[in-house]
Amino acid sequence: MPAPTARPDLVYTYPIHLRAQVEAAPRAPGVYFFYAAGESMPLYIGKSIDIRSRLLSHLRAPEEARMLRQTQRIEYQQTAGEIGALLLESRLIKELQPLKNKRLRRQQRLCSLRIVDGVLEIIDTTTICDGPQLYGLFRNRRMATEALMQIADEHRLCHTLLGLDKSTGRGCFRAQIGKCAGACKGAESHKAHTQRLLSALERWAVHHWPYPGAIALHEQHGEIEEYHVVDSWRYIGTYTCESEARLAPRLTGQAFDADCYKILVRPVLLESTAIIML
Repeated sequence: MPAPTARPDLVYTYPIHLRAQVEAAPRAPGVYFFYAAGESMPLYIGKSIDIRSRLLSHLRAPEEARMLRQTQRIEYQQTAGEIGALLLESRLIKELQPLKNKRLRRQQRLCSLRIVDGVLEIIDTTTICDGPQLYGLFRNRRMATEALMQIADEHRLCHTLLGLDKSTGRGCFRAQIGKCAGACKGAESHKAHTQRLLSALERWAVHHWPYPGAIALHEQHGEIEEYHVVDSWRYIGTYTCESEARLAPRLTGQAFDADCYKILVRPVLLESTAIIML
C-alpha cells in the first residue's frame, strides 16, 4: 500500500520567510504581533514570558500553521514582566480587534450575582466597590442564569427561591422529584437554604479592592522597568518610573474590566509582585 500523501496544512514547519524573524526575537517577556502582507493591522496578538520560545511553539495545530502561512512579518514589544505582557496584550486586543484573536475582545457589559436581604439578584457589573458581595463575572444574564441553574442542580437548591421559577405555594416540581431540598414547602428553612447558597457561590466571589487607594505593581527585566498603576481593580496605565506612576491620573469614571481583574487579582492579593502604595 502506498504511503499516504501528507496534507499541506499538517506540515508543521516554520515558513522560511519567518525563520530569521523568529531567531531574532528576544528570550524575554512581552507581546508579539503577526502581520499579513501589506497590512498595518495585526492578524494576531500574543504574549509570553519568553517571546522567542512562544513563537516557536506556534505550530501545534493546523489552524496555527495556516495563520503562519498568512503572516509576512513578526514584530514584538518587550515588557518588564508577565503582568505587563498580560495587561498590554489585553489592551491592544481590545483596541485593534485582530482577526485571529477569539478572546479578550471588548466587553461592553458584565453581570454578577448578589444577595440583598435574602433575595438573589442578577445585576450589571460596572464597578467593584464596598457593598454586598458579588459573585461571578458573566458576559450576559443568560450565562449568569445558566450558572445559577448548574449550582442549583449540584446543591439541590430551590429554583423558586432563586427566582428562576414562580412559586405555586405547594412547593416546586423539583422538590417532588428530589432535586430541591424543599425550602419552598417548609422542609428546609429559608435561612438554611441561603447559607447553602452562599457556600455554593463562594468559589465565584469577586474580591473587594484590598487597599485604601491606588497602588503600583513594580516589574523589572534587565534594563526595562515598569510600574503598573491600579485602583479599585481598574488598570490606569504603565509607567517607566515611580515618579510618573505617582502622577498618574485617577480615572474614576472608568468601567470595570473583567480581563484586567483576572490578570491582577493574583499578584495583588498574594503580593507576589512588589507593591508600592501611591
